[in-house]
Amino acid sequence: MGVTRRQRLQEEFKRETSDILQKMKDPRIGFVSVTDAEISQDLRHVKIFVSVFGSDDEKERTLAALEHARGFVRTELGRRIRLRHTPEVVFRLDDSIERGQRINQLLRSVATEEGADEPR
Repeated sequence: MGVTRRQRLQEEFKRETSDILQKMKDPRIGFVSVTDAEISQDLRHVKIFVSVFGSDDEKERTLAALEHARGFVRTELGRRIRLRHTPEVVFRLDDSIERGQRINQLLRSVATEEGADEPR
């Protein structure tokens, strides 16, 4: 399968999953943002990476709720994206946004310390 087709499918899975999650009325699912989707070479599995705003406890509850709704999400994806077989959906927590914020915070603190150490 061509790389461009896989990339196109990954973007479509990302977009459609985001839309499905936004329309779900499950109160256990907090503020969720779909950050990425990775589909396997054989199109049998798709990993959906989500970023959850909230405490660690809220993140765990949201991920558990997403795992519970996995069958519904897969069914909806099958209706929206035409493939011979709808891939098995797996949700993964994506903490790259938090790591990026932490790195920025560290860089700012280093820059502030360096500015305070220099004589004026």
